Amino acid sequence: GDLRSVLITSVLNLERLEVDLFRCAWTPGQPDRAASFFARLFGGQIVGQALVAAAHAVSRDEQVHSLHCYFVRRGDPKVPVLYEVERTRTGKSFSVRSVKAIQHGKPIFICQASFQLSQGSPVQHQFTMPTVPPPEELLTLDELIQKFLQNPNVAEGYRKRLTKIQAQDVPIEIKPVNPPDILSSEPQEPKQLFWVRARGYIGETDMKVHCCVAAYISDYAFLGTALLPHRQYRIKFMVSLDHSMWFHAPFRADHWMLYECESPWAGGCRGLVQGRLWRRDGVLAVTCAQEGVIRVEQTPNQSKL
Repeated sequence: GDLRSVLITSVLNLERLEVDLFRCAWTPGQPDRAASFFARLFGGQIVGQALVAAAHAVSRDEQVHSLHCYFVRRGDPKVPVLYEVERTRTGKSFSVRSVKAIQHGKPIFICQASFQLSQGSPVQHQFTMPTVPPPEELLTLDELIQKFLQNPNVAEGYRKRLTKIQAQDVPIEIKPVNPPDILSSEPQEPKQLFWVRARGYIGETDMKVHCCVAAYISDYAFLGTALLPHRQYRIKFMVSLDHSMWFHAPFRADHWMLYECESPWAGGCRGLVQGRLWRRDGVLAVTCAQEGVIRVEQTPNQSKL
């Protein structure tokens, strides 16, 4: 559509306070903004905003190729976040920027982003994109939830949870390829595929802008992949510990991309997930990895029917 993406106009918008000091211009506590449903700061929002801050401290010709982040304290959704950038290194081909997100005088998040001037090389290869139906043939997440809500046998408590999810004003569009039966507690393989893109229009712009939006998108439903084999348990607590991304090829974050997620391991109240964002033409655009804390009730869930 023609509507400018709220991820650009609000969610990832930063106010410059000093040369390398920024403040987010938006918090989830503002009811007139998208994504106000988060009771705490969304990890993808912090990663995306930190990358915006880092990108302000490099030349236009340098593009981000990787970032590595740690979430060190719980964020407070009621107050703005300050982003302090350190110009760690500026080289001929690569530049490193360190970013610290601060609330109440303490760091809640630290990140290092590396940027590179464009360089060609004959050494090139990539995996093959999975074969899946195109997004035009699939239902959106909202449509899937509406379908489940039409089932008269859904327990009232679970119906309220689905209605709450449906009411969320998420600034990204999602179309699951093989949506799990959310009324079942049967274990599933720790893999999921879904088409994803930013809501609204971003257009042709500096590639760093699309990378910042992809950073936001990459954290949505990512860690939940590790829970698919353990759906009989009720989640007590789940939060990201770290998040890494590698950017391989140009892409448009407002165009459909396939997000391929898998969890190779979980244990010790932690889960590891890996992801790949594919362009529709089969080009691998982004690789992601994340580990998070996962704590569940020891007794299995009751039936949702």
